[in-house]
Amino acid sequence: MNNNLAHLHPYPFAKMAQLLANSEPARNYTEIKLGIGEPKHTPPAFVLDVLQENLDKISRYPTTNGSFELRQTIAHWLEKRFFLRHVDPNTEVLPVMGTREAIFSFVQAVVNTNKSNPTVVMPNPFYQIYEGATILAQATPYFIPCTPDNNFKGSYRAVPKEIWEQTQLLFICSPNNPTGSIMSLDDWEDLIRLSDKYDFVIASDECYSELYFNEPPIGLLQACTTFGRDDFKNCVVFHSLSKRSNLPGLRSGFIAGDAAILQPYLQYRTYQGCAMPIPHQLASIAAWQDEKHVAHNRALYQEKFALWMDELGELLELTMPEAGFYFWVKVPTQFDNDDEVFVKALYEQANIHALAGRYLSREVNGKNPGKGYVRIALVASVAESREAIERIKELLTAHLR
Repeated sequence: MNNNLAHLHPYPFAKMAQLLANSEPARNYTEIKLGIGEPKHTPPAFVLDVLQENLDKISRYPTTNGSFELRQTIAHWLEKRFFLRHVDPNTEVLPVMGTREAIFSFVQAVVNTNKSNPTVVMPNPFYQIYEGATILAQATPYFIPCTPDNNFKGSYRAVPKEIWEQTQLLFICSPNNPTGSIMSLDDWEDLIRLSDKYDFVIASDECYSELYFNEPPIGLLQACTTFGRDDFKNCVVFHSLSKRSNLPGLRSGFIAGDAAILQPYLQYRTYQGCAMPIPHQLASIAAWQDEKHVAHNRALYQEKFALWMDELGELLELTMPEAGFYFWVKVPTQFDNDDEVFVKALYEQANIHALAGRYLSREVNGKNPGKGYVRIALVASVAESREAIERIKELLTAHLR
């Protein structure tokens, strides 16, 4: 057994279950789940129709790199969405069984343990797969605190030179989970220059890229094209249909970018055995080719954000994220600025699930940047959102007395 398994942290939701193990939810209320970032909007019917119509193809083995039609569709989507000059569907795109699986396996394939102290740099707070994959690849995670002082994007220029010299992989999440911050073109330029100087791979997790309010966020490959880096050297991005199209159970996404990285990774995946079923591929083609359902999905989130800001913005001191579907909420003072205390109160007094921020972060130099924050996912319906808002108003008012 891999000895590194002992170094894995429990998943955030396992920690939440432990925290609430001896608590009882408010029985006078129905349950409202705002803790897990699982989309609850209705999946596009036409995608489900394609899936249903092609179930007979489940009898065929899929290829690891998916069909050319799927790769070509993804390449065209990338070109249009991020203003790219050309994406080669044969070498620069690889469909995957959801980005969670792909992120994990990508780290295993990229990290070279023959080099001294292989390091993977990541934001803090972060998506826990970054850390777990790093530990199991026998590399060292290095955390960049994302705080109000740096607009929740991290101060990468403050990373010591000796860390960059050991870095093999840098994870960026833009739009960020959980803070909702996005990378600017200047931010991308800084990181690409660092990558060139120290020769590490930049992996950009862009699964929330289509959930924005005004202008669509700039992606890493878009930045590459802007700087004339059309080979996407040392740069890869991860995208998914889970948030964009409300299809988390389809387990469909892709990785795209530097062909020199993706081709060895494809060979790795051939042995790993992860290949998207053909019905899922055909349904994915339909989803990537349509933008109307994405715009409708985006509008629903915009409506809910506006509702929360109007009703709770001042009382809960909410700050609008730049994109995504999370509020990163500073815990009110009446709950001792303690995220665990606040999520327990939400559960016990309002039957609302939220996620303690400290479970998404690690302590660095005595400080956990997630401590004192709570992540609220606006995944529930508009009606449930209204109900949750009323319950939270009552809870906050009661604790002011």
